[in-house]
Amino acid sequence: MQLRIPGPTPCPDEVLKAIGRQMINHRGKEFAEMQNRITPKLQQCFQTKNDVLILTTSGTGGLESAVVNILSPGDRVLGISIGIFGDRFAECAKVYGAEVIPLKYEWGQAVNPDDVKKALNENPGVKAVLVTHNETSTGTANPLKEIAKVVKDAGKLILVDAVSSMSSIDVQVDAWNLDVVVSGSQKGWMVPPGLAFVSISEQGWKAQAQAKMPRFYFDYTRAKKFIPDGQTPWTPAVSVYFGLDVALEIMLKEGLQNIFARHARVADKARKWVKSKGLELLVANEKYASNTVTAVKAPADMEVSKFTGTLRDEYKVVIAGGQGGMKGKVFRIGHLGFVTEKDMDEVLGAMDKALPKAKKV
Repeated sequence: MQLRIPGPTPCPDEVLKAIGRQMINHRGKEFAEMQNRITPKLQQCFQTKNDVLILTTSGTGGLESAVVNILSPGDRVLGISIGIFGDRFAECAKVYGAEVIPLKYEWGQAVNPDDVKKALNENPGVKAVLVTHNETSTGTANPLKEIAKVVKDAGKLILVDAVSSMSSIDVQVDAWNLDVVVSGSQKGWMVPPGLAFVSISEQGWKAQAQAKMPRFYFDYTRAKKFIPDGQTPWTPAVSVYFGLDVALEIMLKEGLQNIFARHARVADKARKWVKSKGLELLVANEKYASNTVTAVKAPADMEVSKFTGTLRDEYKVVIAGGQGGMKGKVFRIGHLGFVTEKDMDEVLGAMDKALPKAKKV
């Protein structure tokens, strides 16, 4: 089976073997040694010297942790959204009492950094900016480096959803001065769901010390206190740790730049196939096309559910449909983490065969 959705993603055999290990004492020496191996490798992948915390939760839990640790009720934040996950990040802040000023774009559009600058100039009381780097609902990657420069030049904090980009697309936490960056294990990290990774800058920690939103399970201060002992405050997803330990070895052996280049090649192959079939990408400007997921507009005569169902049942290829208002209007090909050009050739070959069978009756 070729699982080619934006997540969960396939796992290498070595990872699958590792997660099947017998349990160990999460307060014992073996776990501490493992966490002490994993953390510096995560820092390498995040390209940061900042603290990187490991939380047992989903990517969304990681985003909630960023909100509750950095903000206080009543804080004004700029919530940038180009799709479902940008909306989700902003909604999380609203639920906890932040005043969210929306900066929303039509699906398929990327953020214009000049719009961010204008919004910050018009709202001087903004404390932080929430932004999704890679929006899997639309197959669009925002120009994060340029956005971050605008935000930091304005003296604001930037909280980044890098759930589906970190480890697959270049994200330079320190060089771009990113305050809080969140990723999730089930995306480009090649392990099952269950862990979120969060980097926090010095400015982020200063904000965290003043933040007043309620937090308990997601309290960064608690998590940091356990790091010297190689532990976590609460029971961790030990099996996912086992897999991550192995996956990070695989990733660093390949090398970050090689990983980024591989994702770019695979994504280019997917986009070329789309255009060769006379189909249209959802992303308005291919310059901002994601290298981890390709979103394709369904032609008028296509029944998306029939297309995805035929791929699954007849060709053992699983891709995703659209989300929210795009349901039935787009299909999405995930190509992140454990993926090669050969994998994409197989997927696209199956899609060639399934396309004629997906017409509306």
